[in-house]
Amino acid sequence: MTDTSSSPRHRIGLWTHTTAVVVVPPEDVWEPIQAIRRLYDRKFRRWMPHITLIYPFRPREEFEEIAPAIEAAVADLTPFETILRNFRFFEHSPISCTVWLEPEPGNLFHALYGRLLTACGEALSMRPAAPPGFTPHLSLGQAKGPEAARALIATFREGWRTLRFTVSEVCLIWRSARPDDVFRIARRIRLGTPAVSDNREPQERPSSSG
Repeated sequence: MTDTSSSPRHRIGLWTHTTAVVVVPPEDVWEPIQAIRRLYDRKFRRWMPHITLIYPFRPREEFEEIAPAIEAAVADLTPFETILRNFRFFEHSPISCTVWLEPEPGNLFHALYGRLLTACGEALSMRPAAPPGFTPHLSLGQAKGPEAARALIATFREGWRTLRFTVSEVCLIWRSARPDDVFRIARRIRLGTPAVSDNREPQERPSSSG
């Protein structure tokens, strides 16, 4: 009998906050985001601008094993444009909030998230401290309560110009322990790119409204 005790499917306890699956905006739209994060985000150094899809995630050593399932899951998803124009906040407690940008359209991020759930399968359902539901967001910083969060949002809105970029890939990212604990991209997985068995370029897929 084959011993499956070491496969990712059976190592349920091995979820780590040193890895994640995210959407990373292209660097040419970073600066307006970073201008805010430099001042208000205590996690500025550790994280690049990102939209979280799965966090925590599996250990970096499992990336090569799990990547093909993710590639297959997003192979027929067409890259799509997202817009960053509205500010929101999460209230964690009366003295703790996170201010964020809302990526639109949300339904396309939910579709992408759903594919990742399918790709990660049973193991993902056992992830510890999984939040209820899924809210696409790009974190900007922290505030000491709802009133402070609303005041920050009012400040951020002044002079903000809507950002647009194409979501064409998901990124598997990782970090080391302190002091070298900055997240890095280990693997980029493109949307709408089916696996091919030879050297031919995959054909461009037509746009989809769904």
